[in-house]
Amino acid sequence: MKYKIVVLSFLISFFTVSSFAQTKDEKAVAAAIEVLRIAMVDGNKQALESAVSDSLSYGHSSGHVQGKREFVDKIVSGQSDFVSITLTNQTISVAGNTAIVRHRLNAVTNDNNKPGTVELDILLVFQKQHGHWLLLARQAVKVVHDK
Repeated sequence: MKYKIVVLSFLISFFTVSSFAQTKDEKAVAAAIEVLRIAMVDGNKQALESAVSDSLSYGHSSGHVQGKREFVDKIVSGQSDFVSITLTNQTISVAGNTAIVRHRLNAVTNDNNKPGTVELDILLVFQKQHGHWLLLARQAVKVVHDK
């Protein structure tokens, strides 16, 4: 009887840990997201440019869509200034050279020296290009809290 309990406990532990395990590509995408998050907070032009695809389509919750140049320029200039970014509830799904990421973004902003906060649900599409995961597309929607 003790043997069955030990085996059952081991199997439950194994499957619980396995369900949270990430593949090598999922870990690489998570790392790419973190590089992008830090570059957006720091306003680092070189890091931003190397983290996103030349074909970037960056959609805002307002409906405005930017390409790579406008996305990078607005952050570097401070027109779009992230003081801090916190990401939660992140999921990553990899299919071949494409990764779909969803998360909640909470940020403190200072756009054009005007303090603010933002809470968005984000969909990101990463593509593996020349061995690196680059942001190809992003779409944000405002979080709606039920009353």
